[in-house]
Amino acid sequence: APGLLDLVHLTTWAVCAVIRLPQLVAVLRAGSAWGLSLSSLLLELAGLLVFLRYQIYYGYPLETYLEFPVVIAQDVILISCIMHFSGKVRRAFFYAFVYPLKSGRFGEVWLMWLNMCTFISAASKLVQLQHLRETKDSGQASALTWGMSVYASAGNFIFDTRDKTNDLKFLIRFIVMLILNIWVTATILHYKKTKKTD
Repeated sequence: APGLLDLVHLTTWAVCAVIRLPQLVAVLRAGSAWGLSLSSLLLELAGLLVFLRYQIYYGYPLETYLEFPVVIAQDVILISCIMHFSGKVRRAFFYAFVYPLKSGRFGEVWLMWLNMCTFISAASKLVQLQHLRETKDSGQASALTWGMSVYASAGNFIFDTRDKTNDLKFLIRFIVMLILNIWVTATILHYKKTKKTD
């Protein structure tokens, strides 16, 4: 029903508007980013930037990607905090200059990246999973943030893919992201439970 789809879209946007806040609060409270993979977050940011550019380039409706700039801004803040607590502030300045330069051009290189945006985003989740398995400790990784990512992936799949774009790449991306977000959330919860029982 149209009303239900509008509700899904609205709630998905609302979730995306605050999706990184639980993670940011956890990092700030602990003064540590233990349990989080910086490489994963940088890959995720790259994937979001490329996917946003993909949607703009192909002229998709604004409502299909309105939440992406908000999530990107939150990722930049989170990455800055993680770099601050890990003593990598100089590297943060490097990325601050590199990303705008990359996003300002659109040619053959960007077209290649567009075709790889799902792979980049999937790689970010797999890197985080690998980090969790290596440390066997979820640390400050927020299950709430990852759970919200599950909802956002499902909401985007329902609203954007089926009723707006009919783009197979969207369909594949949101299914892959949904599965991997569920996997990361379950892994974080597993290690939190394991730590409590130790």
